[in-house]
Amino acid sequence: MKSVTAKEMYNIDRKAMEDYHLSGVLLMENAGRAITEKVLKHLSKDSIVVVLVGAGNNGGDGFVIARTLANLGFQVNLIQIAFDQQIKGDAAEHKAIYLKFGYQMTQINQTDIYQDIIQSADVIIDAMLGIGFQGELKEPYRSIVKLINSLNKTVIAVDLPSGVPAETVDGPTLAVQADITYCIEAPKPSAFIERYANFYGEWETVEIGLPKSLLEACKTDVWTLDKVKQTLPKRDKHSHKGSHGRGLVIGGHKEMPGAVRLTATAALRSGVGLLTVGSTSDVLPIVASAVTEATYMDLTDPKLDFESRIQPFDAIAIGMGMGRSDLSRQWLDAVIESDKPIIIDADGLYFLKSHLAKLAERKAPTILTPHPGEMAMLIDQTIQYVKNNPFEVAKDFAKNYQVYLVLKGAYTIVTCPNGEQTINTTGNPGLAKGGSGDCLAGIILAQIMQKGSLKSSLANACYIHGLAADLAIEDHHSTTDLLATDLINFLPDAFRKCLN
Repeated sequence: MKSVTAKEMYNIDRKAMEDYHLSGVLLMENAGRAITEKVLKHLSKDSIVVVLVGAGNNGGDGFVIARTLANLGFQVNLIQIAFDQQIKGDAAEHKAIYLKFGYQMTQINQTDIYQDIIQSADVIIDAMLGIGFQGELKEPYRSIVKLINSLNKTVIAVDLPSGVPAETVDGPTLAVQADITYCIEAPKPSAFIERYANFYGEWETVEIGLPKSLLEACKTDVWTLDKVKQTLPKRDKHSHKGSHGRGLVIGGHKEMPGAVRLTATAALRSGVGLLTVGSTSDVLPIVASAVTEATYMDLTDPKLDFESRIQPFDAIAIGMGMGRSDLSRQWLDAVIESDKPIIIDADGLYFLKSHLAKLAERKAPTILTPHPGEMAMLIDQTIQYVKNNPFEVAKDFAKNYQVYLVLKGAYTIVTCPNGEQTINTTGNPGLAKGGSGDCLAGIILAQIMQKGSLKSSLANACYIHGLAADLAIEDHHSTTDLLATDLINFLPDAFRKCLN
């Protein structure tokens, strides 16, 4: 599955019509019928359906939906929000077909009628505004949206809820609060942005016959179980511990010994062949008592030659519970200067700001795993700015500094140095708790040392991390009591589901 911007969708539609000779009228018919099939699940034979149509393709889809439902015998009331002169092109063709079938509609200027019609509905279908919408709602849309949101009705949005842009725009958001949104061919970026995502309700995609090659050319992947199964490496029967990477985890101090313990345990559960934990002398016994499969390195040993000791490792994760001492800074400096793939998290990101220029010069991959607060610190912006513009922020930063950026959130976005992005959809609010990110760092460390592309390894790590949390709350935990240690305990179930 892909996520497509408004510009990409317009180009796909244009190429489908110009290069593949698919007419706009046909594609609109396909969209309306595909959505109608989904809508039927929400209807009973006595349901009253109100379809709200605007100008443009979204309104044209609405005419098809209304006609198809009426032709099936349902009681349908169609309200045209746009004025007649605004209905043009393919939408005008489907309006004419709707009227030729003998079905009636209500015009928006009949103000004494349309409010009562909306209030009488059991199901409201929002086909008012599509991917071209930007800015703030104007009348009469503004009043209609407020009315819809005040009612206790089932609300179904076509492609995206009216009032929600395809991508981030400035200004406040007033939009239809949908119960479910049927996205045409692909979800738009706003479905994964915090300020807009809740308006979608649940969402799923419908296919309308667009050429798959056009969609696959888009650069943003929505990572699915199918993609994990295609790309997650399976172990060769003759493999050995050296075949699956020798990893080093650096972190932990006396006030946060648990962070590095979580990272180490998650890495071991996620397939690392050999693991060493580097920490301070007072932390190592605490971690060693719980993680018996690892070996240990005392980073406070005055005789330790740190630069030479890290040479045998295949990848390094640093920062989890590390603290912000001068010694911690020295560890990070040495790791950045190394030729190893590195994952920088937590306290490591705190020190990173003064090293940003060095990142683009590194020959080995650099992976950063910030949450929005850490990302805001790195780019001198507000947390809200990062949350409102996650795709743009991540892409600009990854390309500028040639890093792999794992921007954590409800929808974690992985961005490659070339700007390609993947979106993770697994996970739940139970992950909003200390330690979850430490676990993710361990899963990433293990996965990047396996076979396969770095992009798919990072996407798989995020998917498995969220999937373990989802499996944990199915029968055993709630989103309230879930702990990071519980998450690790469900990694075997997550891997089994992905490898089966």
